[in-house]
Amino acid sequence: MAEQLLVRDLSSTSFDPLARTRPLPQRATTVVIGAGIVGSSVAYHLASMGDDVVVLERSSLASGTTWHAAGLVVRSRASHALAELAMYGVELYGRLQAETGVDVNLNQCGSLTIARTEGRVDELRYLVGLCRQLDIDASMISADQVPTLFPFAVPDGIVGALHQPTDGHVNPGMAALAMATAAHAHGAVFHEGIRVTGIQRHGDRVTAVLTDQGVIECDRVVLAAGLWTRDLAAACGASVPLWPAAHVHVQTEPIDAPSTLPVLRDLDAYFYARQLNGRLLVGAFEPDGQPVDPAELHDFSFGEFEPDWDHFSPVRKLAEERIPRLRNARWDRFLNAPESFTPDANFCLGETAEVRGLWVAAGFNSQGIIYAPGAGRALAEWMTNGAPTYDLAAVDVQRFAPQQSNRRYLNERTKEGLGRLYAMHWPHLQPHTARGIRRTPLHHRLAEAGACFGEMVGYERANWYAPPGVAAEYHYSFGRQNWFEHSAAEHHAARQAVALFDLSTFAKFEVVGADALSVLQQICTRQLDVAVGRAVYTLMLNADAGIELDGTITRLAADRFFVVTPTAAHTKTLAMLNRAAHGTSAAVFDATAGHATIAVMGPNSRQLLQRVSRSDLSNQALPWGRSAMIEIADGFALCLRVSFVGELGYELYPTADLAINVYDTLIATGGEFGLRHAGLHALDSLRVEKGYRHLGHDIGSLDDPIQAGLEFTVSMDKPGGFVGRDALLRRRERGIDRRQVFVKLLDPEPLLLHGESIIVGDQIVGRMTSGAYGHTIGGACGLGYLAADHAAGDQYVVDCGGRFVPAQISETPFYDPSGSRLRS
Repeated sequence: MAEQLLVRDLSSTSFDPLARTRPLPQRATTVVIGAGIVGSSVAYHLASMGDDVVVLERSSLASGTTWHAAGLVVRSRASHALAELAMYGVELYGRLQAETGVDVNLNQCGSLTIARTEGRVDELRYLVGLCRQLDIDASMISADQVPTLFPFAVPDGIVGALHQPTDGHVNPGMAALAMATAAHAHGAVFHEGIRVTGIQRHGDRVTAVLTDQGVIECDRVVLAAGLWTRDLAAACGASVPLWPAAHVHVQTEPIDAPSTLPVLRDLDAYFYARQLNGRLLVGAFEPDGQPVDPAELHDFSFGEFEPDWDHFSPVRKLAEERIPRLRNARWDRFLNAPESFTPDANFCLGETAEVRGLWVAAGFNSQGIIYAPGAGRALAEWMTNGAPTYDLAAVDVQRFAPQQSNRRYLNERTKEGLGRLYAMHWPHLQPHTARGIRRTPLHHRLAEAGACFGEMVGYERANWYAPPGVAAEYHYSFGRQNWFEHSAAEHHAARQAVALFDLSTFAKFEVVGADALSVLQQICTRQLDVAVGRAVYTLMLNADAGIELDGTITRLAADRFFVVTPTAAHTKTLAMLNRAAHGTSAAVFDATAGHATIAVMGPNSRQLLQRVSRSDLSNQALPWGRSAMIEIADGFALCLRVSFVGELGYELYPTADLAINVYDTLIATGGEFGLRHAGLHALDSLRVEKGYRHLGHDIGSLDDPIQAGLEFTVSMDKPGGFVGRDALLRRRERGIDRRQVFVKLLDPEPLLLHGESIIVGDQIVGRMTSGAYGHTIGGACGLGYLAADHAAGDQYVVDCGGRFVPAQISETPFYDPSGSRLRS
């Protein structure tokens, strides 16, 4: 059967022919908006779990973005979590035809990803290591092997390539039809030609979907409406940052391309090529994307833009150099149509922070065919079970700040976003568009001090400091980057003297009122009924005992608490606090922008602070884990005796208007104590050396406190319990299959990033979750999870991008395991 890639009208098929005439139901448990490949997958998986699902489509099945996809499928992605989602797609497409009778044209012809630079080869070698973890067939091949597998290609300029024989492609329209047919067979009801006019809510909860043909009451809504999702969410008060851009692929006339031809990706040339009925289809992920205002695409069913050969010309030239057969080929089809992109090039999945019951599966950055099966299953299980069953931190819609839904910001970022899929995925890579949007009160002072800024949820944060005569800019590699030695000096200052970190982007909240304590006790694992002034590190779990958040909570008064969580967790923290406080005598106030956070860390920190403060900061007056409102410089600030670097240290929280005054006073006074500016890279190397966990890497929604070695944060017997307590008890009774450990490479030269395999003999027994260079202990170190039946020791190796490096594994941190320096 010849593959018809561009399926324009699936309503003429046998699929649910009454969809346009059947009246809408008055009620459903779940309403899915959008019947593309993603919405159909969500409906299929929900319905197969017994959910009552209605799918609303404003036009016809697959008429938005799905119909013009290139249909590529892969088994590996850049991270363990994303690869698990992608792998399931190949599996599901492989059995949909048997389940539905619809031929999705799955062709596992394999794929070739070629590298033109040594940096790209390094990236591919790390990907091979990830494939080994997941038992995915993948291997590096030489340049002269490329034409053997892809006869139309020439090896010129290739320095290596990755072959993955089980990748391939499907017909996207028929895949959507098969998914919808399977969903319908399980009871999901599809309605085409229905325009959604709004989403009704009562308080903070979804109650109904409004359409041009009536109202459907419901408990949950899933927005799977592609590039229209942002505006649908915004209309009911939720934030989903995604924006469309024109995405191009072209087809030749028949050139006898065999069906066995693998998909070719020339990432450094921004293009891919696949066969289609004897033709070649060539698609582009160019670095200068063309964003489109979605308001111009209101009625864009099966819509296309005009061909733009001039914009495609640079990619076409590179494709013709790699595949000379294209130079004389006649181009039969230029497809130019919109797809939606997010600020960080990962899709959006999960429940919105602002509206309960409003779920999202959108913004797939041209990877909807790859991820739709896995994302649909993951979302359905999350909705049904009440907690994620996959590691979804990288795609959780709540990872973004509301500001990132701004139209102007999204339009600018999307110029870069389209090309990010094929751009080099360097460690610590920073975006170059839509920068300078959110700045801390100290930003300009830090810039004058040589800060090289990175971006996190729109914030500019000082990652490292360039000394005089050195440009504050990144030179990327998979080895030691240009900031390595400068960050090392910052690291040593924190260990040996004193360092100043601007941590003002930390998420900060006050919970106040008669029920403030009971609200926090409900969602936090640790006993918070402590003396006024105590600062407590605690976790917040989901219903299945997975770790959703961690942070420090300080009791400021009997009815007033100060909550500090990581920068990237701001939206999630606010949602969790607001939902817990709803209907109680407690109020939640966002204090993030109102307070700076100046961390003064190191053995000389007390001496420095005593020079600029008359308050008593002695160990007796302000011991570890305590707080005080202190007089400092020309004002006052809340001072927490805590540290994320493993040294004596203090976090100062002056109000934003006083931040510059406090900073200037510290800098003017700090010289004699060896004060040095330090950035986030140094903070990371310090905390990894000390063994502190990082939310989103070392701990997350699939990790419980027992596995993570954080059982000390759990007050199992506190009155009233806490969310996840019963599930944690069950996990404790079952025992753990893995535990978090500390890893150090025995060779001082290689680096650890994250995701590397931990190996003993020829068996993979764990993987790294984070890594940095331990400048104090003299080697790369990190945290990882090890199979529970393996003991610590030096019998292990770590796969560092194809280099197998001997490693020592310890049950305790390599630096100051007793924590004596913190309490000095």
